[in-house]
Amino acid sequence: MAPSSDLHLAVALDGAGWHPAAWRDLHARPSELFSPRYWVDLAREAERGTLDFVTIEDSLAIQSGRRGVVDARTDRVRGRLDAVLIAARIAPTTSALGLVPVATTTHTEPFHVSKAIATLDYVSNGRAGFQARVSATALEAGQFGRRGVPDVVEGEGRLDQGSDFVTDLFDEAADFIEVVRRLWDSWEDDAEIRDATTGRFIDRDRLHYIDFEGRWFSVKGPSITPRPPQGQPLVTVLAHVPVAFRLAARGADVVFTTPHSAPEAHAIVTEVRGHERDVDREGPPLRVFADLVVFLGPDAAAARTRKARLDELDGGAYRSDAAVFTGTPGELADVLTEWHASGIDGFRLRPGTIPHDLEAVTRDLVDLLDRRGVFPRRYDDSTLRGRLGLPRPHNRYAAVGATRHGATP
Repeated sequence: MAPSSDLHLAVALDGAGWHPAAWRDLHARPSELFSPRYWVDLAREAERGTLDFVTIEDSLAIQSGRRGVVDARTDRVRGRLDAVLIAARIAPTTSALGLVPVATTTHTEPFHVSKAIATLDYVSNGRAGFQARVSATALEAGQFGRRGVPDVVEGEGRLDQGSDFVTDLFDEAADFIEVVRRLWDSWEDDAEIRDATTGRFIDRDRLHYIDFEGRWFSVKGPSITPRPPQGQPLVTVLAHVPVAFRLAARGADVVFTTPHSAPEAHAIVTEVRGHERDVDREGPPLRVFADLVVFLGPDAAAARTRKARLDELDGGAYRSDAAVFTGTPGELADVLTEWHASGIDGFRLRPGTIPHDLEAVTRDLVDLLDRRGVFPRRYDDSTLRGRLGLPRPHNRYAAVGATRHGATP
């Protein structure tokens, strides 16, 4: 499926930026990383650039140089705030920006995530979503102590894709997303009557048990939170490998990918469409986003010099799962336009440093893309789903009527 004429643009927020030494940049605000004002400022800057949404990073373990291993370094940012709670704090300070925090599908319960994201959708008036993420390390499992897991992290911090445990993790994540979605539908849109004259606040026939029974979850429902404003807030997945692409095809609205060239971007889009066919996906096709880490400057030499200084401070060249772009906003606009023509629907940019690279995106890049006619600087739809061209889904339980109804919460 060819992309629309307009590309979509998002930014991934993570502390002081994606480079480990970003907190030591001249304009960084390391003393404010755990303050509400810091995150409010970032969200407002993203909205100033009319970005479609921001994602907010999170995990169940403290940051480390290698996945699943606690390193002894004291020269990098350690510690973070809860991503969903950050999103809830900044939602009232913005009016159009989509908010997509990370929520882990392992060691957590879909009921909790469902009501948290539904609440975020209410707080933001229809601008919420979440990024579903699996947790595969023994380190993270040890934070909860509820179940033992094999440590399936290989060299370079990658998952052992041949592991049955990894396959189970992603199957569990698929069921997790399915439970979350069913809970969002467990209240019909008109379940709340709120008629003070008759004394009826809800119509019990429009609350439904979901009766989900699976290998990992047994959830009766209904939710305690009415159906969100979007009906179904946005579900996103980061995918590098087939098992993750399959998860996205089964349950997500948006998939974040990591191509390193236009031909690779085209190949990934083709692979995504293949997974959609394999799982008999219903509804709109996945919106395919490409991730890039960006270090931007007024000229390419200045951008390279700034990144080299950060690398020197950190003791080595920065590496990432995503392509690392170093250059000018104009050169980045060329890359995005080329990849968009290869089938990519949108881009999630990871600022190397904040605020420098975030502001280069919101104040320079978006203007260039606007002038090229591929990213109009305006918000045409009040909801995040609408902005991405995704319809408001029909409630799956409304069509079957009230054959079984839930009790009043």
